[in-house]
Amino acid sequence: MSLISLVLTLIVIGVLLWLINTYIPMDAKIKKIINVVVVVAVIIWVLGLFIGGWGEVGNIRIGR
Repeated sequence: MSLISLVLTLIVIGVLLWLINTYIPMDAKIKKIINVVVVVAVIIWVLGLFIGGWGEVGNIRIGR
């Protein structure tokens, strides 16, 4: 994934989160939970892009 694609994806995610927070009426606690879940998911996704090898974790064998 190129850097431009990454930045555009992050901008789209940010705008969607802003739209949800601004125009969908819901309790502040629920908004906070949604924000935290989205931010953690994006951080994990970006780390997976830069670190790589997430798919190889399942192939690790312990023992014989």
